[in-house]
Amino acid sequence: MRLADLGEFGFIGRVAAKAAVAPGVVLGIGDDTAVTSPTPGMHTLATADLLAEGVHFNLEWIDPYTLGRKSLAVNLSDMAAMGGIPRHAILSLAVPAQMSVEFLDSFMAGFIDQAARFGVSLIGGDTSASLGGLFINVTLMGEQYPQKVITRGGARAGDLICVSGTLGDSALGLEMLRSGRAPWGSLRRHLDPEPRVGLGLALAEAAIPTAMIDISDGLVADLGHIMRLSACGGRVELSSLPLSSEYRESLAGYAADPYRLTLGGGEDYELLFTLPAARVEEARILGEANGVAISVIGSVVAEPGITLLGEDGLSYEAPKRGYDHFSAT
Repeated sequence: MRLADLGEFGFIGRVAAKAAVAPGVVLGIGDDTAVTSPTPGMHTLATADLLAEGVHFNLEWIDPYTLGRKSLAVNLSDMAAMGGIPRHAILSLAVPAQMSVEFLDSFMAGFIDQAARFGVSLIGGDTSASLGGLFINVTLMGEQYPQKVITRGGARAGDLICVSGTLGDSALGLEMLRSGRAPWGSLRRHLDPEPRVGLGLALAEAAIPTAMIDISDGLVADLGHIMRLSACGGRVELSSLPLSSEYRESLAGYAADPYRLTLGGGEDYELLFTLPAARVEEARILGEANGVAISVIGSVVAEPGITLLGEDGLSYEAPKRGYDHFSAT
């Protein structure tokens, strides 16, 4: 079935019939605005991400169900970085006329299944025709008690720098896709990332991080955001970066420098945070409880800037420091 046969309001009705209504939703899909009821005493958190075909995803590489999951996962990762509890999502789509209803049904199934995993209600959005590919815009709203919200601006000299999971797998998966030689196992971290919502919430509940961010643009770039807002600097030891066995085994042929993808590749969607040295073991225990390892990769210093130390202890200059949509390189 073509989307033109169904029509805009037919498609919206199709989505509304599948979207669950969770507690806190007073009025969902179908009116001019949604109405939600906040939890008393909590602050509202909101984040938005735009995914554009040809920039953020290639439909030759990803199926619609997985694309639906990832479209929400990137927002969930932002919420995790603030220690927030995800609640409500608004989804807007600009769709090419030739796109099939079956594609959109599968996309929505992935999105709604991902939402259900994390207790998120789809409460509204918008649709439009597109003359230039598929565009996906998601706004995710959550909440948290004000004293538990974690920002990028609280790192202090003497803190340690930690990261969840492993780094570089997503960037390596993208390199594999571009080469046309990619088994599914190598691509999962790029196409279907796992947002660390449980870990972010646990860290916030325990008030462990002094600052936190999710790694979307690359380790160096995102660490730079923390240090800039904290008026500090960071020292990172490359020998401490957590690399998966698959990354180590598969890297040859894709990158001569083993650290290029881990430092600047982006889309790891792991949590990068700072904490007092005395609380590292607590963080590791919470990581284990949430099925992910926590690694110490460096320390916060008073001097501004990011210093990278190679395995020989000498200063290392990253060939790529992170993703920038509007950079000339």
